Amino acid sequence: MSESLCFLSATELADAIRHKRVSPVDITSAVLARAERLQPELNCFITLDAERAMESARQAERMVMAGEPLGLLHGVPFTVKDIVNTQGVRTTFGAAPLRDNVPQQDAVAVARLREQGAILIGKTTTPEFGSKCLTDSPLFGRTRNAWSAQRTSGGSSGGAAVAVASGIAPLAVATDGGGSTRIPAACNGVVGIKQSNGVIPHSQAQDLYGNQTYVTPTTRTVADTGLMMAAMAGEHACDPWSIGMPKADYVDAARAQGDLRGKRILYCLAPPGRPVAADVARAFEQGLAALAGLGAELEPFDGDGFNDIEPLWRAINHTVWRTRFVEIVERHRDELSATFVRQVESAAQVSGVAYQQAMFDRSRLFQRVQALLERADLLAMPTIMRTALPIDQDLFGTIEIDGHVHDNVRANWFPWTMPFNMTGHPAISLPCGFGSDDLPIGLQLVGRFRRDAELLRSAALFESAHGFLDRWPSL
Repeated sequence: MSESLCFLSATELADAIRHKRVSPVDITSAVLARAERLQPELNCFITLDAERAMESARQAERMVMAGEPLGLLHGVPFTVKDIVNTQGVRTTFGAAPLRDNVPQQDAVAVARLREQGAILIGKTTTPEFGSKCLTDSPLFGRTRNAWSAQRTSGGSSGGAAVAVASGIAPLAVATDGGGSTRIPAACNGVVGIKQSNGVIPHSQAQDLYGNQTYVTPTTRTVADTGLMMAAMAGEHACDPWSIGMPKADYVDAARAQGDLRGKRILYCLAPPGRPVAADVARAFEQGLAALAGLGAELEPFDGDGFNDIEPLWRAINHTVWRTRFVEIVERHRDELSATFVRQVESAAQVSGVAYQQAMFDRSRLFQRVQALLERADLLAMPTIMRTALPIDQDLFGTIEIDGHVHDNVRANWFPWTMPFNMTGHPAISLPCGFGSDDLPIGLQLVGRFRRDAELLRSAALFESAHGFLDRWPSL
């Protein structure tokens, strides 16, 4: 079976299937074969569901040949992060105590992709419960970067980004609670969006009102992100923030039409006091030049208010984790990583007053971002402050940037991702260059609240101007 099918976008595959130029069976066979071949090298899957995927592909082919109505993603393969529920397919949350967990129903976002004809081929790796920016777990080991076996895939949606970057599947369902989609997207040279609060319903959130975690698309192209959002978005009774949300035409929005004339973009390289690698700074400057070349008006902003976000994010996030996971830690401590246990137990030090103060501070952060976006259409900054970290990186270890060693991986590697989980604004990571180590670098664009379609249009124009789509990792 031709492996060339694995290098087509979801947009191209959906069109080819619809016009009977290629069979869903051939496509599914090709991606499964590539997954089997690359899994020992990349370790990006917890489960490959080949038998059911092939049966779905055969049914998809019968529908095409019978002239039946076809969904938006009919016959297109996709993967799901193993923290998102899939009916009848085990969902381990990357945790050994849940190695045999099989959900009784799909998450809403997964169900919608299947309703549009997409074919699930497997579950991608995640650290335990999506708990860090590195993808490893006692359950499955380490997931390696698509571009270098010596580097991390990022996290927590590392398996999703690697599967897309390596040509295993064009579409991946990920999640993002502090950068977990955008960080691995930047590490692996793919597109990762954290949409606005409520655009894609989150059916597994336990705090429906204070939730800052999102179920998200990861793809190789902005057009494919638009396709996924078109399938996944729309109000649902499970998520109060989705109710009453109008559904935009994300497919049309993700086309590179027009230019950025009349658009103002505020940009900042790094929050005050945070380090940034020289190659990231160069790639960011080149990205800004591409935006200017599209007609955008660029203006710097000082980054005040963004330099000490990690403690705020951690006070909220780790309190949620302690509430959710304290019992599983007590019962299964020996099966869990020391890193996960340490994070859950650290929240015991956060008082109720401190938690509520963090929520007040979160509100002020929203107002800060709103004030910036009253002056501009978009914000721009690097997604991460250096390329992918070493494969054996410790979350509680130090981080090296251009020869200087810093404490606190979160605050110094991805200071720009956490803020927008808390504020709810849409943020997308796009490939914008390669570092001195030949690893990908990402640029993040942030849009106005619930103006995701406008963000997609700008992202598509940037992608068309920058031209990194013809470069693949050597696997």
